[in-house]
Amino acid sequence: MSVSTDMPDTVIDPSELGAIGDSRHTKRVLLVWDAPNLDMGLGAILGGRPTAAYRPRFDALGRWLLSRTAELSASSTMTLEPEATVFTNIAPGSADVVRPWVEALRNVGFAVFAKPKVDEDSDVDEDMLDHIDFRNRDGGLAGVMVASADGQAFKGPLEAIAATGVPVQVLGFREHASWAVTSDILEFLDLEDIPGVFREPLPRVSLDSLPDEGAWLQPFRPLSALLVGRQGVS
Repeated sequence: MSVSTDMPDTVIDPSELGAIGDSRHTKRVLLVWDAPNLDMGLGAILGGRPTAAYRPRFDALGRWLLSRTAELSASSTMTLEPEATVFTNIAPGSADVVRPWVEALRNVGFAVFAKPKVDEDSDVDEDMLDHIDFRNRDGGLAGVMVASADGQAFKGPLEAIAATGVPVQVLGFREHASWAVTSDILEFLDLEDIPGVFREPLPRVSLDSLPDEGAWLQPFRPLSALLVGRQGVS
């Protein structure tokens, strides 16, 4: 998994974020992370598996979420509570490899939704959308951040939420999320712009700023993926 298992430098109690009293209704500032999609995007930028310097630091991401929650709390009359969940697939036989990563995420304060990867359709998009919808019922969201480049799955639902006045941010890599970058209603935030998420600058290549000598753009996935669960391509 292309993530850091570093622990946070400090532990912040979410209950300290602007709580005025238990009698007020609590709303959530929700972060959902699409691990399969972002792993693919990061691999495309790096041209391979990330080293430790290029693995996202979830402790830094968690501190950013706490800061964002405090920011929203300043203009709210309700108690706001941050919540973060990583959604991921577990391939057959990979449980022992993935377990330390999952445990580290949970120890930082992230929930994890893990789903078996049994075929090409075993993605977690619908599970993420169901979770967002569940939290949004009865106006339960004070803000939502979705870390994914999958505009086909998330553009419509997120724009519908944003239209109700709930602040919506899309986190990801600008090269892969033009649908969010150019949106009039969604706010896009590049993961590299969140302090501390990456130890080193990513070796990024943009079609708008290519070097004179040219640059290689690696495939998002191997050609062999075309053979999994498919007989051909139309």
